[in-house]
Amino acid sequence: MKALVIVDLQNDFFENGALAVPESNSIIPVVNNIVDKFDTLIFTKDWHPAKHKSFATNHKDKKVFDLIKLNNIDQILWPVHCVQNSFGAEIHKDIKIPKTACFVTKGSDVEVDSYSGFFDNGKIHSTELNNVLKKKNISDVYFCGLATDFCVKYTVIDALALKYNSFLIADATKAVVSNNFNKSLNELVEKGAKIIYSKDL
Repeated sequence: MKALVIVDLQNDFFENGALAVPESNSIIPVVNNIVDKFDTLIFTKDWHPAKHKSFATNHKDKKVFDLIKLNNIDQILWPVHCVQNSFGAEIHKDIKIPKTACFVTKGSDVEVDSYSGFFDNGKIHSTELNNVLKKKNISDVYFCGLATDFCVKYTVIDALALKYNSFLIADATKAVVSNNFNKSLNELVEKGAKIIYSKDL
């Protein structure tokens, strides 16, 4: 059985958003063309409290993209983004959302960030993603979304560790740092993921 995991297609990650990923709007039609090819679809959502400690504004004398230690974990400080129940946290209005789609939130613990759709960065708490996949007897998981070099990459890495056959749809994802795109793909291939394109589905 297969599933599509759609990572963080929220307003704040699209062009003009608080943490805009370059060329992110270009993947919208690609994603919309593939959602109907899957019976099981799961959307992950960054879901931060306003006081989340990954936000630069919550640290005195720190600025966006500074690197700090947060509970002994390396943490990049981000602009305020995807605050719970805000417009920025909503799935982009142009994304096709089937009625059967599930939603999994992450990043709600103020003390730790959560790039992966499965676990927080400290591997302290898990989300519902693995439970949803197990209940549906999923073996093959396909991934798309934002951003390749952060939340998508770490979600795929955790899927591989959980022994899912993992496929990244390369034309349905973009990176925060464009130069990291191919580097991230190569890293995922080294760990056992397969890179495919939407035309292959």
